[in-house]
Amino acid sequence: MSKYVSYEQSGVNIDANDEMVEQIAGYVSSTFGPRVMETRNAFAGMFRLDFDEKLFKKNYKNAVLVACTDGVGSKVQLAGKIKKFDTVGIDLVAMSVNDMLVQGAEPLFFLDYLAVHKLEPKIIAEMVKGIAAGCRLADCALLGGETAEMPDTYRKNDFDMAGFAVGVVERKKIVTGKNIRKGDVILGLASSGLHSNGFTLARNICFNKAGLKMTDTLEKISHELTQIDTNKKTNNELVKISENSWLKSKTLGDVLLEPTRIYVRPIVKLLAQYKVKQIVHGMAHITGGGLVGNIPRVLPKDCNAMIRKASWPKHKIFDFLQKKGPVEEDEMFRVFNMGIGFVLIVAEDFADSIKKKLTRYGEKVYKIGKITAGTGKVIIK
Repeated sequence: MSKYVSYEQSGVNIDANDEMVEQIAGYVSSTFGPRVMETRNAFAGMFRLDFDEKLFKKNYKNAVLVACTDGVGSKVQLAGKIKKFDTVGIDLVAMSVNDMLVQGAEPLFFLDYLAVHKLEPKIIAEMVKGIAAGCRLADCALLGGETAEMPDTYRKNDFDMAGFAVGVVERKKIVTGKNIRKGDVILGLASSGLHSNGFTLARNICFNKAGLKMTDTLEKISHELTQIDTNKKTNNELVKISENSWLKSKTLGDVLLEPTRIYVRPIVKLLAQYKVKQIVHGMAHITGGGLVGNIPRVLPKDCNAMIRKASWPKHKIFDFLQKKGPVEEDEMFRVFNMGIGFVLIVAEDFADSIKKKLTRYGEKVYKIGKITAGTGKVIIK
């Protein structure tokens, strides 16, 4: 036996890292556009803005860089449970790019940080595959990243991920919420489910309270999911939409790991159509804190947001969690997005045309409320 101690014996495999780099190279390069300056084995990524050149479709006159960072939270634990690693990468990208979108910024590039107990190249490649997919949906480049193998810090099979995004917006096009006024219409874009928030509560309900497994099919719990409270003020059309969105062939794991919706393309396309008028007065990404916690971040102090909770169909997962908890409705709206992942506050005269445009771009759009005189609060009725 050798008297020498190696890095690999201590828990870190350099060869596995080299193998991982080879496996993810194709996913990373699939996100590159003409602004990415490819340099082999560089220590940092490089990205061109080219203010004065005509090389690109869009250049910037008075550019403001916008930066965001976020993680996926305890949703990664669910991915680890069923060893499905290719969707949480989309969540990772979504959490940052949707945030910068609120200011009217379009994403330029993304960086990731993955921390694991043991570096397994195939698993890391699945994670990066998801991150690259998210970057393509957001039209941004996966410019670089870091993978840390830390057996003394993370338990076996544990991992975590963080993401960092940089975007750009013309200074005169920054959306701050300062133009929000009484009479503006609140448009809500449908979420794909839980997105990436509230999973500590969701896990407690699903696994501790209900005793379910990630692999349980929805047929097994369909009687819980298809019951609709007759006291709810929900019209038949909305009920039908909600019913159709719940596919009984899915497992609980499929529903909980449904990736966060990325709203970049439709919102960037919409904003580009209004070169002079600023008819989108404010936006909010509905993450932790829900509608009641995120919309006030863009409201003027003399305005309230009046939300009609019966104006959109909730995904069945929210009905299930509320009943199985049980969870008070106020708490549901404070923790979860409740079916609305992104909000636009727009000039009343343009609300219908914006709704039509976003619908044409592939979004499910609902008029969920109006702006009234107030004190910077969200009131849900």
